[in-house]
Amino acid sequence: MKKVYLSVGAIAMMLASPAFAATKVSVELIGERGGKMSIKLDKNEVPAGEITFDVVNAAMQTPHEMVVIKLDKAGQKLEVDPDKNRVDEAKLNSMGEVSDLKAGKGGTLTVNLEPGSYELICNLKGHVAAGMVVPFTVAK
Repeated sequence: MKKVYLSVGAIAMMLASPAFAATKVSVELIGERGGKMSIKLDKNEVPAGEITFDVVNAAMQTPHEMVVIKLDKAGQKLEVDPDKNRVDEAKLNSMGEVSDLKAGKGGTLTVNLEPGSYELICNLKGHVAAGMVVPFTVAK
């Protein structure tokens, strides 16, 4: 009986360990209209698997969003449509987003990501051009 109890306890501890939990990435969306903008991450590389992005819009007045884009290859540059002043997401591999974050608000996105190169962007009009794009790597 004691061996069964220890085995069940060991399994319960393994299931509760961080190896089975989603990797968390803290994302801060920074900047106001008409100025420099950016996306700040607490880590730019994570292992493949389930990733939870905890996103906060740190702006005082400007709304933001965070879109996860899977790149075809490392170093790929996203093209901004000059007529719309934003990236055409229909032409890209969007993995999900936290959209419509008013100033001071936050949200989360949990996605299962394969190894590869990604970019996190705010695709509101003019925000990519203002600097709201950051590379992100998912390792094996």
